[in-house]
Amino acid sequence: IVSMTLKDKLEAEASPIILAFGNSLTAGYAVPNAESYPSKLQKILQENGFPHRVVNGGVSGDTTAGGLRRIHWLMKQNPKFVILELGANDGLRGQQISEMESNLGKIIEICLSKKAKVLLAGMKIPPNYGEDYTRDFEEVYHRLSKRYRIPLIPFFLEGVAGNRRLTQPDGMHPLSTGYIIVAETVWKHLKPML
Repeated sequence: IVSMTLKDKLEAEASPIILAFGNSLTAGYAVPNAESYPSKLQKILQENGFPHRVVNGGVSGDTTAGGLRRIHWLMKQNPKFVILELGANDGLRGQQISEMESNLGKIIEICLSKKAKVLLAGMKIPPNYGEDYTRDFEEVYHRLSKRYRIPLIPFFLEGVAGNRRLTQPDGMHPLSTGYIIVAETVWKHLKPML
């Protein structure tokens, strides 16, 4: 049994790491860990014969500034891929778009400098922040995708946000049923990178 445990540990250490880096949407706010999108993505990878190990680097309430402070520490795990899902909390707090874009750009540069491939998860915010702000917010992700030549998930919560059957009462944080769709959305964009 001890050698089996050691064998499993060595295999896990040899598996290429996919870092799911984000806020509560990545952490799996108010759902069991096994129901979060990184856990569901891990299952999809296994079912498709990929040896990769998904590490959940989500922290509820995190902003792009918080992510920038955390990224160096998480990159010590030498992930081969980083799924970058940040910005929603910046937008919901009405923070400056230019600061959010700058922080995301720095995070992307740190990941790329460590030879990790980045998949950027685009976000949208509710229209009550004004037409200009909501448009400018969304455009940040498209600009960064072009600037750094990295793939973009146009909207991370596609088919989930606002759907009362798939989200918690806030209409934003997914239920486990919603996370199934989020994981499939991420997989669709991640698979060509693998």
